[in-house]
Amino acid sequence: MRLSRSLASVTVAVALVVSLPYEATPHARVGAGPMDAPRPFGAECRVSVLGSHVVAYCHNPYVDVDRVSLHVECGRWWDLDTDSAPVDAGPATTVRLTGRCWKEVGSAWVSHQRRGS
Repeated sequence: MRLSRSLASVTVAVALVVSLPYEATPHARVGAGPMDAPRPFGAECRVSVLGSHVVAYCHNPYVDVDRVSLHVECGRWWDLDTDSAPVDAGPATTVRLTGRCWKEVGSAWVSHQRRGS
């Protein structure tokens, strides 16, 4: 007698699970794939300083265009800091940026911006 009651309980449980609507059953999320991940962005830049001259090479390995600009801070208070005009580094493209100070270079860096934003 006990076997038939436990078999009946299992049968009822299976019938309930099978009759559940599709939304109630666990399933993989549609929007959780790699398509929702942010696209990689940004050129890799190497900045070198030789005396008062600064040269930066930026290579963009990604699909989106990266608008890069070189910024140079000079070491002397009377020397003018400079920002280069933005240059578009397209996909698989290397661009060269240059800048200089009259005397010593204090620091130099490259800024990145998505084109169109």
